[in-house]
Amino acid sequence: MTSDVSLRIIKLVHTIVWAFFAGCIIAIPIMSLRRRCDLAMVFIGIVLIEVLILVVNRWRCPLTGVAARYTNERKDNFDIYLPLWIARNNKLIFGLLFLGDHCFTLIAMRRMV
Repeated sequence: MTSDVSLRIIKLVHTIVWAFFAGCIIAIPIMSLRRRCDLAMVFIGIVLIEVLILVVNRWRCPLTGVAARYTNERKDNFDIYLPLWIARNNKLIFGLLFLGDHCFTLIAMRRMV
Protein backbone atom coordinates (compact mmCIF):
# COMPACT_ATOMS: atom_id res chain seq x y z
CA MET A 1 0.00 0.00 0.00
CA THR A 2 1.41 3.42 -0.93
CA SER A 3 1.81 6.30 1.50
CA ASP A 4 -0.90 8.22 -0.35
CA VAL A 5 -3.43 5.40 0.04
CA SER A 6 -2.48 4.89 3.70
CA LEU A 7 -2.94 8.60 4.39
CA ARG A 8 -6.33 8.63 2.67
CA ILE A 9 -7.50 5.67 4.77
CA ILE A 10 -6.30 7.35 7.97
CA LYS A 11 -8.02 10.61 6.98
CA LEU A 12 -11.24 8.74 6.24
CA VAL A 13 -11.16 6.86 9.56
CA HIS A 14 -10.29 10.09 11.42
CA THR A 15 -13.20 11.90 9.75
CA ILE A 16 -15.63 9.10 10.66
CA VAL A 17 -14.43 9.12 14.28
CA TRP A 18 -14.73 12.93 14.37
CA ALA A 19 -18.28 12.75 12.94
CA PHE A 20 -19.25 10.19 15.57
CA PHE A 21 -18.08 12.39 18.45
CA ALA A 22 -19.51 15.56 16.87
CA GLY A 23 -22.80 13.67 16.53
CA CYS A 24 -22.68 12.74 20.21
CA ILE A 25 -22.16 16.40 21.14
CA ILE A 26 -25.07 17.46 18.94
CA ALA A 27 -27.29 14.68 20.31
CA ILE A 28 -26.85 15.70 23.97
CA PRO A 29 -29.20 18.72 23.96
CA ILE A 30 -31.63 16.93 21.65
CA MET A 31 -31.93 14.07 24.13
CA SER A 32 -32.29 16.56 26.98
CA LEU A 33 -35.11 18.34 25.16
CA ARG A 34 -36.84 15.00 24.68
CA ARG A 35 -36.49 14.35 28.41
CA ARG A 36 -34.08 11.51 27.73
CA CYS A 37 -31.41 12.73 30.11
CA ASP A 38 -30.32 9.13 30.56
CA LEU A 39 -29.22 9.05 26.91
CA ALA A 40 -27.77 12.54 27.19
CA MET A 41 -25.61 11.27 30.05
CA VAL A 42 -24.47 8.29 27.95
CA PHE A 43 -23.39 10.67 25.18
CA ILE A 44 -21.65 12.90 27.74
CA GLY A 45 -19.77 9.85 29.02
CA ILE A 46 -18.71 8.88 25.50
CA VAL A 47 -17.39 12.38 24.83
CA LEU A 48 -15.60 12.43 28.19
CA ILE A 49 -13.75 9.27 27.13
CA GLU A 50 -12.66 11.13 24.00
CA VAL A 51 -11.54 14.08 26.13
CA LEU A 52 -9.52 11.71 28.34
CA ILE A 53 -7.83 10.24 25.25
CA LEU A 54 -6.98 13.75 24.05
CA VAL A 55 -5.61 14.77 27.46
CA VAL A 56 -3.41 11.67 27.63
CA ASN A 57 -2.12 12.48 24.12
CA ARG A 58 -1.37 16.15 24.89
CA TRP A 59 -4.57 17.40 23.24
CA ARG A 60 -3.85 15.65 19.93
CA CYS A 61 -5.82 12.84 18.41
CA PRO A 62 -3.71 9.67 18.25
CA LEU A 63 -4.61 9.40 14.55
CA THR A 64 -2.77 12.67 13.89
CA GLY A 65 0.51 11.01 14.83
CA VAL A 66 -0.27 8.02 12.65
CA ALA A 67 -1.11 10.27 9.68
CA ALA A 68 2.10 12.25 10.20
CA ARG A 69 4.11 9.14 9.30
CA TYR A 70 2.77 9.30 5.75
CA THR A 71 3.21 12.98 4.86
CA ASN A 72 5.32 16.03 5.63
CA GLU A 73 2.28 18.29 5.37
CA ARG A 74 1.21 19.85 8.67
CA LYS A 75 -1.77 22.07 7.92
CA ASP A 76 -4.44 21.78 10.59
CA ASN A 77 -6.47 19.49 8.35
CA PHE A 78 -3.67 17.33 6.90
CA ASP A 79 -5.00 14.31 8.77
CA ILE A 80 -8.77 14.71 8.38
CA TYR A 81 -11.34 15.58 5.72
CA LEU A 82 -12.58 18.82 7.28
CA PRO A 83 -12.41 22.41 6.07
CA LEU A 84 -9.29 24.13 7.40
CA TRP A 85 -11.22 26.58 9.61
CA ILE A 86 -13.12 23.77 11.35
CA ALA A 87 -9.98 21.67 11.84
CA ARG A 88 -8.16 24.72 13.20
CA ASN A 89 -10.95 25.64 15.65
CA ASN A 90 -12.36 22.17 16.32
CA LYS A 91 -11.52 21.94 20.02
CA LEU A 92 -12.79 25.45 20.72
CA ILE A 93 -16.05 25.02 18.79
CA PHE A 94 -16.95 21.59 20.12
CA GLY A 95 -15.51 22.26 23.58
CA LEU A 96 -17.86 25.21 24.00
CA LEU A 97 -20.78 23.22 22.60
CA PHE A 98 -20.00 20.38 25.00
CA LEU A 99 -19.83 22.77 27.94
CA GLY A 100 -23.17 24.26 26.92
CA ASP A 101 -24.57 20.75 26.57
CA HIS A 102 -23.62 20.01 30.17
CA CYS A 103 -25.39 23.12 31.41
CA PHE A 104 -28.44 22.44 29.26
CA THR A 105 -28.67 18.84 30.48
CA LEU A 106 -28.33 19.88 34.14
CA ILE A 107 -31.14 22.40 33.70
CA ALA A 108 -33.31 19.80 31.97
CA MET A 109 -32.66 17.29 34.74
CA ARG A 110 -33.62 19.81 37.42
CA ARG A 111 -36.88 20.54 35.63
CA MET A 112 -37.73 16.83 35.47
CA VAL A 113 -37.57 16.47 39.24
